[in-house]
Amino acid sequence: MEVDGRRLRAAHFVIATGSRAGVPPIEGLKEVAYYTNENVFDELHGRPDRMVVLGGGPIGCELGQAFGRLGVRVTIVEMLPRILEKEEAEAGALVQRALEAEGVRILTAARVRRVSGSGRVVRVELEKGDALEAEALLVAAGRVPNVDGLGLEAAGVAFDDKKGIVVDEHLRTSQPHIYAAGDVAGGYQFTHVADYQARTVVRNILVPWPKVTVDYSVVPWCTYTDPEVGRVGLSEEEAKQKGVAVDVWVQPMREVDRAVVESSEDGFAKVLTERGRDRILGATIAGERAGDLIHELVLAMKHGIGLKAISATIHAYPTFAEVARKTADRYQRSRLTPAARRLFEWLYRRQR
Repeated sequence: MEVDGRRLRAAHFVIATGSRAGVPPIEGLKEVAYYTNENVFDELHGRPDRMVVLGGGPIGCELGQAFGRLGVRVTIVEMLPRILEKEEAEAGALVQRALEAEGVRILTAARVRRVSGSGRVVRVELEKGDALEAEALLVAAGRVPNVDGLGLEAAGVAFDDKKGIVVDEHLRTSQPHIYAAGDVAGGYQFTHVADYQARTVVRNILVPWPKVTVDYSVVPWCTYTDPEVGRVGLSEEEAKQKGVAVDVWVQPMREVDRAVVESSEDGFAKVLTERGRDRILGATIAGERAGDLIHELVLAMKHGIGLKAISATIHAYPTFAEVARKTADRYQRSRLTPAARRLFEWLYRRQR
């Protein structure tokens, strides 16, 4: 590999060039000044009165709420029917209510037709004929892997402009001595996944046999809005799309004493188990500290621990963590059949 005139040789190479903010092919967008999550903190030097955010995913919602709290009149434009489309519908609705209560305007099922600029004002025209004007435009429309200019073709490394570098279960590229990790390797674009991949690559280079295989069966993530959304595994909608039969257990935060004491009753825990079995297939927690709370269910899912075991585990009182135990209690109560209920009632009367 040649870099600035220097020729580098190695037994192994690791490509970890990450990703960049995606820019949608909207007419006029490249002719106006716009920001992304990568440059908005460095290049936006004053507080704009108005901001339009293109994209209602995690980045759009997180930054939209942040700027709204700084006194900016924010409008989030999302082309899909709802924000946070990959999350449970109830979680997206909870975040939307919170944002709108803080003054953030949210337009869903809204496609941008054209963008233009006049002086310091950017004009965003929607397909339905509406037009938005703002002093700042923030583009939060996904990520694109950084594969350009690397000479991958010359190295014989297979890649896709949109999905990134093709890797196997050991994170090797089409050239076995070249590995890839992080956003450039496609798949889950999270910092914690990049960290996991980096450790896997180092292990496989230093100890080549037996090689470690990456396992993405249990990958958590969090949207850092207020309230937060923590997620792992399947959502209910995904289970339906894949034809996976599930039982659904929902626990409102308003029944968790610590949440009540701290006026954080908005939220819920939702756990999906395999139909008729105590096997966790997915979980969502929406509310205060959701990003921290989800990890009890992540650990349980990873190691095959069911809701019965969580219900039987003593949780400190009063804590937000009780939301997981209370969800598990709902599963336990469902196992009390009519016959078992009659038996327990008879035993109770007999003991009296």
